Amino acid sequence: MSKKFLDKSYDLETQEATLAHYDQWAASYDAEIAENGYATPGRIALALAKFQSDMSEPVLDFGCGTGLSGLALRLQGFETVDGMEPSARMLEQARAKDAYRQLTQIDAADRQPIPKGAYRLITGCGVLGTGAAPPAVFDSILHALPRGGLFAFSYNDHALEDPAYTGKLNEWLDCSAARLLFREHGDHLPGINLKSTVYVIEKA
Repeated sequence: MSKKFLDKSYDLETQEATLAHYDQWAASYDAEIAENGYATPGRIALALAKFQSDMSEPVLDFGCGTGLSGLALRLQGFETVDGMEPSARMLEQARAKDAYRQLTQIDAADRQPIPKGAYRLITGCGVLGTGAAPPAVFDSILHALPRGGLFAFSYNDHALEDPAYTGKLNEWLDCSAARLLFREHGDHLPGINLKSTVYVIEKA
């Protein structure tokens, strides 16, 4: 019987612990997530497609993990997807899926891993939240986007309960530095009764 990792994913408190957890989980990640009905990648891809007609424009899948979000984007019709991820073992799994044009390992401590203006479309599937990327990463992503760029992302129920994450989104919206195009609460991991809100925001 394979070791289970999902129930430990929301209590990680340091970048080192998070990286070690996902490196150890990489080989069995897809199977364990599939057991629990992982719905958010498809929901994010569908939401982004509502606001993007040119499917040839590159999309950056930030925190791409094993590549399930990249597959969802390709299935939705996006032709060119790049991925960034700090876990080398997760990237090995993503590479095997052949869904990406290029994959880049990033340093979790890098404050600006995305070249400014390199992508007008960025997704973050489950990457922002407790046990994953800290709220400051939200700023990094938005600073990298050009004006008019789109960020499609999710906050699961744990992140929604943390004012540090919801507050970061509201900081950008309240001062009109970004505007909300889409918000929908729905299934994330129904197997553990966890939901997520998917958002699409446009940088002003």
